[in-house]
Amino acid sequence: MQIDPHDSATRVSQCLELAILLEASAHKPGNVTVVTDFERTRYEHFLASAVAATPTFEYAATRGVAVSKGVIQVVDVGVGSIIRDCVANINVWQHGGNTLLGTVILLSPIAVAAGMILTGNALEIPQLREKLRLVVESTTPEDAVAVYEAIKIANPGGLGKAARLDVNDPDSINTILEEKISLYAVFKMAEKYDTICSEWVNDYAVTFDLAYPTLIKHIGKTDDLNVAIIHTFLSVLADCPDTFIARKTSPEKAMEISSRAKEVLNLGGLETPNGERSLRRFDLQLRKSSNLLNPGTTADIIAAALALCVLGGYRP
Repeated sequence: MQIDPHDSATRVSQCLELAILLEASAHKPGNVTVVTDFERTRYEHFLASAVAATPTFEYAATRGVAVSKGVIQVVDVGVGSIIRDCVANINVWQHGGNTLLGTVILLSPIAVAAGMILTGNALEIPQLREKLRLVVESTTPEDAVAVYEAIKIANPGGLGKAARLDVNDPDSINTILEEKISLYAVFKMAEKYDTICSEWVNDYAVTFDLAYPTLIKHIGKTDDLNVAIIHTFLSVLADCPDTFIARKTSPEKAMEISSRAKEVLNLGGLETPNGERSLRRFDLQLRKSSNLLNPGTTADIIAAALALCVLGGYRP
C-alpha cells in the first residue's frame, strides 16, 4: 500500500500528541494531575501544551519524510530549531511555565525518525530506534544554539550552572559555533547529570530498554492504562534517580526518592492494598516540598515510552 507522506506526518504528530495527553492524565506521584496542581502549573496547561506541540511534531515528521525521499540529508533536518519552535509555540498557548521541555527534547527526534519510515498504521520499534540514532548523531552546532534558545524560552527550574558551555553564559554560543560543537556533543558533556541528555547519547536506553517494555508488559497484564503508566513510572524512578530532583535538591535526595519508589513497587503498587496505601503516602511526601521533589524527568521518559507504544500501534 502506498502511503501519502502528508498523512504519514499527520499520523506521527497525532501519536505524539496522544502520548503526551495520556502521560499527563495518569495520576503519577509527585506530578501535576487532573486533581493535583502546582502553585503555577495545572493540568490544563499540559493539555494546551500537547495541542500546541502537535504542528511542530508534524513538521518534524515531514523533515523525516524528506530525508527518506532523498530531498534533504539528515544533517539538514534542523532538530534544534524544531525543539526551539515547539517550546516557543507551547509558551504562546499556556501560562503555566515550563511544561514539556524535556518531553519535547525527547520526542522531536522521534518525530523525525518516525517520518523517515513510510509505513502503515504501526511502526517497527527496532527500525524506529535505528533511525532515531542516526537523527541525534547527525545534529549540528546550529542545532545546539537553537536548543540553548529553547531552554531560555522554557526557563526550567533547577537548571544550575555548567562547568563549560553554560546555557546562561553569553560566550557559550560563540564557543559552540567557533569550535563546531554539535548538539549531540553538548549533550554528551551533560549526560552524567541530566537523564534527557543521557538518553540522546546512549541510544535512548531507559526509554527503549526499561520504560517501553515495562509499559507494554503492564498494559497486557492489567488492561488498565493508568495502572500501567504508574507502575512504569515507579519502575523507571526506582531504577534511575530523577535528575530534575537531583538538580533542585541533591543527588542524595534523588536516590532516597528512588528507594521509596522501589518500596512502593515491592509492596505491589496499585495491585495490592498495602501497595496502594504506600503509593498515596509517597505521593504526599513528594508534594510536601512544593514541587522540589517533582519527578519531572521521569515523566518525560514515560511520555517517550508512550510515544513508542502509540507509534507501534497501541490504541487505548
